[in-house]
Amino acid sequence: MKKNESIIKIKNLKIRLGGVWVHQGLDLTIERGEILGIVGGSGSGKTTLLREILMLQPPDSGSIEIFDTEVTTASRKTLLEIQRRWGVVFQQSALFSSLNVLNNTAFPLREHSNLTRKTINELALLKILLVGLPIDSVIKYPAELSGGMQKRAGLARALALDPELLFLDEPTSGLDPQSAAGLDQLVVNLQATMGLTIVMVTHDLDSLWQITNRVAFLGEGKVLCVDTMKELVKNPHPLIQAFFNGPRGRVAEHIYDE
Repeated sequence: MKKNESIIKIKNLKIRLGGVWVHQGLDLTIERGEILGIVGGSGSGKTTLLREILMLQPPDSGSIEIFDTEVTTASRKTLLEIQRRWGVVFQQSALFSSLNVLNNTAFPLREHSNLTRKTINELALLKILLVGLPIDSVIKYPAELSGGMQKRAGLARALALDPELLFLDEPTSGLDPQSAAGLDQLVVNLQATMGLTIVMVTHDLDSLWQITNRVAFLGEGKVLCVDTMKELVKNPHPLIQAFFNGPRGRVAEHIYDE
């Protein structure tokens, strides 16, 4: 792994939704091997940025390079090759309700490999165990799982193809503090053992303090600052100060910045 190698380069990104400019010249570089948090106030375009990177919402203009390939103009074949190198966990996990955990996890392997059914099921089982789900969960359907287990099942599916890059959209949303802390620790462990680069959209202050290497703060249609949490909370920009200086922000800073 090259030190400080940029895995994603975003330049002058612009997008207009519903007659409103969401991004107006947004720039962001993400380094290989880091856990980068994306944060900002309501309407700052956090999830929109994630959707643009994933090419679910093509921007009006600007450049998005992933693995040194310009994805905004890439052919469908090239884009598919790149998409096989990343995994995504959406906020609501987006599991197939009609498939059990084993088949949900195996789905990407069935779509993108020529492996035998036996091998696919064995690999899927390994990923299910890797994310900390009990063995008896493999036959359960999403509706039979707790919120935390659904998140872990979504993570198992996202890891099915052994991606280099992992995107997480509000991974701890809706979880109790214990489940959220467990998921945070799992993300750190996976990053360390698999050498993942992780991009995480979140408003969870505990996650931001505990597991990110850097945090990008969105506002005014662009990235206002990218830094460690320790430095970010000191940034004098009014939007950043307003976001982190509420009661919850001050409590989190007091706990982790000691």
